[in-house]
Amino acid sequence: MKTKKFTLSESQMPTQWYNIVADMPNKPLPPLDPATHKPVTFEQMQTIFADELIRQEMSTERFIDIPEEVQKIYGIWRPTPLVRAYGLEKALGTTAKIFFKNESVSPAGSHKPNTAVPQAYYNYKQGIKHLTTETGAGQWGTAISFAAQQFGIDVKVFMVRVSYDQKPYRRLMMNTFGAECLSSPTTLTASGRAALAIDPNCSGSLGLAISEAVETAVQHPEDTRYCLGSVLNHVLLHQTVIGEEAITQMEMADAEPDIVIGCFGGGSNFAGIGFPFLRKNLTEGKRIRVVAVEPASCPKLTRGVFQYDFGDVAGFTPLLPMYTLGHDFQPSDIHAGGLRYHGAGSIVSQLLKDGLIEAQSVAQNETLAAGILFAKSEGIIPAPESTHAIAVAIREALRAKEAGQSPTILFNLSGHGIIDLYAYEQYLAGSLKDYAPDDDEIARTTSMLQNLL
Repeated sequence: MKTKKFTLSESQMPTQWYNIVADMPNKPLPPLDPATHKPVTFEQMQTIFADELIRQEMSTERFIDIPEEVQKIYGIWRPTPLVRAYGLEKALGTTAKIFFKNESVSPAGSHKPNTAVPQAYYNYKQGIKHLTTETGAGQWGTAISFAAQQFGIDVKVFMVRVSYDQKPYRRLMMNTFGAECLSSPTTLTASGRAALAIDPNCSGSLGLAISEAVETAVQHPEDTRYCLGSVLNHVLLHQTVIGEEAITQMEMADAEPDIVIGCFGGGSNFAGIGFPFLRKNLTEGKRIRVVAVEPASCPKLTRGVFQYDFGDVAGFTPLLPMYTLGHDFQPSDIHAGGLRYHGAGSIVSQLLKDGLIEAQSVAQNETLAAGILFAKSEGIIPAPESTHAIAVAIREALRAKEAGQSPTILFNLSGHGIIDLYAYEQYLAGSLKDYAPDDDEIARTTSMLQNLL
């Protein structure tokens, strides 16, 4: 009988996170203070983040220990399964071997708790009582709501309005875990009011929701901090438990991937699956292709510019070196709300700039078609974000079939789509429209970046 699922015991769970910065030939450029254009200091970040998270953000250590308290909560759902997608292979008629890491089994239904738990833990250890954050599709908001509850911290989540309206059960999950979920833009913040003054029907964006969350946090420096689910170094660090487990599981399967694929919004699940395998390239001379997949409607990696930019719309964050469409870019209202972000994390941006990773973009209808094929063949309805990785796994498998090749493909199933079924309803009804910004639209928002430095 063919082995389909490769599962680790709890004792085999990683005890350290992997920090790829230690092995990068060119380290990421530092974040800059927008006023002085000098590197941001530890002290400047203290009003926003917990101290230990800042230390991890700035660290160049190769491995960082996972606290026992975090490991204990990880044990609720980790290690997660690695699955051989025999059904998908058969449906495609391909000789490629396709594996996926199933991160949908967490309490939030996605990979996001891998960083939510340590972020909540480090804030708790510092005596923080309140957290603010943003969320796109709601997976991150759900994850931090769950994690904060484990440590008795309350959370205020600014959820991008289009997703707030499209995904009511995500916000109900946040409420169930005890968090307050607000539709962003709100009238509670200056940045929210400014956006509504320009467009009363503004559908929001991750960049705007970040502005509202940061603005709220810095008003209460004594007991409140901000946390986020993607982009920054410490977030990507925590997610590497995914790839660390996958390396051991692929060895159990007597296989090594030729291609590793993750969907891409700010970089968290992509880094989680990809960075540990990139270590093999950087330290062992392997040649594993690591591919980030973004929506064609928000193509910062494939069509953006490498430039210092704000991580949010209002300009509360430091200037970050990133591939970006400009912080004023307004993404279209696609269903993959977690990927509607104007920029890419500094680590991922540097890796792409150096040619150490690849990037592809996919239109919305192709991704949902891939999600339906995966659901029919593997029995799991994937999140709209995850369908981007599936779509490129299918592209690669069909390309290999035409070329008479048999590569091993690994992708990250970053979350399930059980409470994202509205997207599938729209696809099946033929109501989804593909959108890609034209060159002039991208040029308008990226040209403004010249004034930042």
